[in-house]
Amino acid sequence: MKILAINPGSTSTKLAIYEDEKVVWTGGAHLPVNELSKFHHIIDQYEYRRDFIVQKLQQEGIELKFDAVIGRGGLLCPLKGGVYEVNEKMKEDLLNATHEHACNLGALIADEIARECGCKAYIADPVVVDEFPMKARISGFPGIKRESIFHALNQKATARQYAASVGKKYEDMNLIVAHLGGGISIGAHQKGKVIDVNNALNGEGPISPERAGTIPAEALVNLCFSGKYDIRQIKKMIHGKGGLTGYLGTNDMITIESKAEAGEEPYRTLFEAMLYTISKQIGAMYVAMMGKVDAIILTGGMAHGDYCVAGIKEQVEYLAPVVVIPGENEMKSLAYNALGALRGDLPVLTYTGVSCVEEMNLVVNGED
Repeated sequence: MKILAINPGSTSTKLAIYEDEKVVWTGGAHLPVNELSKFHHIIDQYEYRRDFIVQKLQQEGIELKFDAVIGRGGLLCPLKGGVYEVNEKMKEDLLNATHEHACNLGALIADEIARECGCKAYIADPVVVDEFPMKARISGFPGIKRESIFHALNQKATARQYAASVGKKYEDMNLIVAHLGGGISIGAHQKGKVIDVNNALNGEGPISPERAGTIPAEALVNLCFSGKYDIRQIKKMIHGKGGLTGYLGTNDMITIESKAEAGEEPYRTLFEAMLYTISKQIGAMYVAMMGKVDAIILTGGMAHGDYCVAGIKEQVEYLAPVVVIPGENEMKSLAYNALGALRGDLPVLTYTGVSCVEEMNLVVNGED
C-alpha cells in the first residue's frame, strides 16, 4: 500500500511517502515567512500550500498514484480519537473554522490530491480529540467550559510506540504524555483515552516557548479593559507571542536552553519557570489518574534538550519512570492510521459535524 502523508505546520509543510510500514521518501520545507505573511487568514494559504506539495512531488519525479492520502486533522468540532474519511461536512467545517491553524488545511489538500489519484482521503487523531469525562469539562465559570485541544496525533502515537516497546497495548496502560514544543500539552492517557489535558492552543497549562500558559484571571481582565490593546493583540500575547517569546523576543529554544544552562539571566530563571510549570502539570495529570501511572513520557522537539529533560526529571521522576522519546512521530502515525484503515485493521469513522460532547448528552456549564 502506497500512502502520502501531509502535515501542514504554522511555517512548514512536511510530506512523507510510505509503502506499507516503511517510509520511502520524506520531503517538504519551512515556508518563507514573507510569503506566508501575504495571506490574511490561514485558509487563504490553501492554493499556495497545495501547489507547493504538487510541485515538490513533480520535482522528485513522484507520480500522483497512491492508495490513500492522509492529512493532519484540523480544528473541527470535538470528536473521538481514530481515523476519519474526509467528507463534505468535514471540508465545510474546516473552511469555516472558528480557530485558525495550518492543520485546517491538511484534510482539504489531502482530499484534492486523493481525488486526482482516485483513492481515499483520511485524517486521524486531530487536535480536537475529546475523551473527557464530565467532571473534567467544568471550568468553574458558568458559560465557559474546558476544551480538549492538544497534540493528539503525536501524543497517541508516542504512547502506542512506548506501549509496544514494553510488550503491552496502549489500551491497557496508564501514561502521562508531555508534548514539549512551541506549544506544550500534557495528557493523562487512561486505558487508551485522554481523560484530561491542558488546552495547548489557547494557552492553558504550562508556560511554553510561544504560549503564556494559565494566567492570573483578574490581572488578565484588567489588561483586556485597560484600553491599551485590542482583542487580536491580547490573543497574540496569550498564544503566538506569549511565554518565553513574550519575555525574550525569540522562540529559538536551542539558544534559550544553551544560555539558561550557562546561567545567563534572564534565560536561566525563565527557563526554570517553564520547567516548573511543566512539572506541575505532570503532577496534575498524576492526580487525575489517582497515582496509577505506568510511565511519564517526554516527547516533542524540546525533549532533545538534556538540560530540559534533566530539569523535569528532577521534579517528577519520583512519581513514575520517566521515558524520553524526543521529536515528533506524526508522519509515521498518519501513515500507520491510513494503512490500518486500508487493511481493515482500524475502523473508519464518519465525521458528522455533531460534537461528541453533544452526542454523549453531557450537562456542561449549567446548560441541558
